[in-house]
Amino acid sequence: MATMHTTALVLFSGGQDSTTCLALALSRYERVETVAFDYGQRHHVELQARLNVLREIRQQFPAWETQLGEDHFLDLSVLGRVSETSLTRDTAFQMEASGLPNTFVPGRNLLFLTLAAALAYRRGLQVLVTGVCETDYSGYPDCRDDTMKAMQLALSLGMDKRFLIETPLMWIDKAQTWELARELGEKSGQRHGGQALVDLIIEHTHTCYAGDRTHRHPWGYGCAKCPACELRAKGYAGFSANVNRASLPAA
Repeated sequence: MATMHTTALVLFSGGQDSTTCLALALSRYERVETVAFDYGQRHHVELQARLNVLREIRQQFPAWETQLGEDHFLDLSVLGRVSETSLTRDTAFQMEASGLPNTFVPGRNLLFLTLAAALAYRRGLQVLVTGVCETDYSGYPDCRDDTMKAMQLALSLGMDKRFLIETPLMWIDKAQTWELARELGEKSGQRHGGQALVDLIIEHTHTCYAGDRTHRHPWGYGCAKCPACELRAKGYAGFSANVNRASLPAA
């Protein structure tokens, strides 16, 4: 990591992935700010959940609290108005003829990164941190590593500022994402920080596309049926199995 990169803006939805990315940024950069987007998502509850996550991080991880700066909220409702997807309309989750699920919101991450870069430019922030992933994902083209590299080049050229787009989850699956959170918590300097961060993610983050905060599962709240819940549950099961194996005495 080049020494010039000391500040970061985390695209922070309040879900498992973006919370893990926030923890990584706090472990790495001197000043970290966050940004969220309201694009008319049907799981609008995530916008409240993210505030709860930020509050808990400040309270439970005092070493990180000093680095965690301003939170920003941007209205991107126009994206919801031009999107006919199951994330912006009350329709069933299904696969389309294109081979992509109807949860794909065209242009979403491209717009997110463009607006985040504009905000980072004004705030003097050098790194954009996003939780996109090409391992456990639904095939979204705007989550691919090639897309992120292209966006980094375009934004840097277009704003005449050398941005770095950091994608710490790009090549790991959901079980490894849980493990990364545990490792980051352990390195935070907080006693029992690894389990504390895992528990925080379980209790306060929101991933469910249906916006369900009623049903509590070992991995957190959600409907347990939508694609996001299925991925999160599968990842947590794998993570728990790995933890249990590691705790067994050597033969």
